[in-house]
Amino acid sequence: MKTFIRKFLPESLINAYHYVLACFAALVYRFPSEKLVVIGVTGTNGKSTTVEFIGRILESAGHRVGWTGTASFKVADREWVNDQKMTMLGRFQTQKLLQQMVKAGCQYAIVETSSQGISQSRHIGINYDVAVFTNLTPEHIEAHGGFENYKKAKGKLFKHMGPDGISVVNLDDPHAEYFLSFPAKKKIGYGIVAERQKARPDTSFVAQKISLTPSGSSFLINPQTTNDQLPTTNSQPPIPPFHLSPIGRFNVYNALAAISTCHALGLSWEQIQAGVAQLKSVPGRLEAIQEGQPFSVIVDYAYEPAALSAVYETLDLIRADGRLIHVLGSAGGGRDTARRQVLGQMAAEHADVVIVTNEDPYDDDPAEIVREVADGARSGAPLSTPSPELYEILDRQEAIEKAVGLAKTGDLVLITGKGCEPVMAVANGKKIAWDDREAVRRALTGLGYETSDR
Repeated sequence: MKTFIRKFLPESLINAYHYVLACFAALVYRFPSEKLVVIGVTGTNGKSTTVEFIGRILESAGHRVGWTGTASFKVADREWVNDQKMTMLGRFQTQKLLQQMVKAGCQYAIVETSSQGISQSRHIGINYDVAVFTNLTPEHIEAHGGFENYKKAKGKLFKHMGPDGISVVNLDDPHAEYFLSFPAKKKIGYGIVAERQKARPDTSFVAQKISLTPSGSSFLINPQTTNDQLPTTNSQPPIPPFHLSPIGRFNVYNALAAISTCHALGLSWEQIQAGVAQLKSVPGRLEAIQEGQPFSVIVDYAYEPAALSAVYETLDLIRADGRLIHVLGSAGGGRDTARRQVLGQMAAEHADVVIVTNEDPYDDDPAEIVREVADGARSGAPLSTPSPELYEILDRQEAIEKAVGLAKTGDLVLITGKGCEPVMAVANGKKIAWDDREAVRRALTGLGYETSDR
């Protein structure tokens, strides 16, 4: 019905409908965001982890917290998996969740705010106090009609927040200057490289002496103000070192975003350090599945090139001398079809065995998606190395069974694209129950592996 209506109504009328509906939803639930400190997190990658990292640090400092994101929902002590296949829920659902947070005594709400949600005015009626930008890479380009439109959609969060809010921006992203250009009461930057931007933040938190290991990361933070003077004085204790269990450089970025946000909200460095030390990996993000098998299996949500590149970089920390067996696919539903071949090429460049399978086809032909990713894999192997073994297996369970069946002692099986998502989106708007982690466990059980604690 929505598709049918869109064919006959002008875009301006559709946009007005979305806006009015969002205002009405806020009115129905009595503007719950006015009673909360609302933190909006936007960007291409790392949003869900940043949302959870911020929430966990605030909780460790004694605050009641709620959040809504791609991976999960949380209202105070209640937490559950997001099975909606939507990063940002509809207006009434979001306002209802915010109202539940108020009733549960939450002080903070963290809202993962997507570009598509913003384009449909789902952020209208939410009073954001903080806007966090993680990074920007080509994603949802076809839906937005170009990268510039995609960037501007993200920017609307900062514009909507207004000059009384706090902006927190990744300085290492090439688009940092754009997100720092919006008026804000306080502008905070974070990063590792933190190259100077034309529009400089009031304060920058730059990670230094970073140590990346298979068991986690450690780093120091060197804060700088706009006049390049440290905001600390002799009467203030130095910022303590940070130790982070979730591995990889990208998790250092996620942690820096959370650290910068929590410091802006008034938490002490000791509170933030204690919270960071307790952080765990988000489900479905580099999640290891262990059923007693002599090889490693990791499930990750990465479904676009930049995120997958970060996964490969992180795997270099933990890989042994065995092979990398990669199971992947790509989404349908008009979601950036150009990336399909790129994903296949990347898999061929990094993996010894590539298994291309179904992911979230929506109304697209799943077999055609698999062929496009596989074609990319055929063209992607470096000339200096042997081409990887390549399999096209449409059924995702069979593909995972093939991967673990091929795995030998010391190998690493990587399954990307869905993470902990509990459903698969198929034709005619239907969703079928699915969980990559359970699929792996079924496959391992079929081979005779099963831990005694299950």
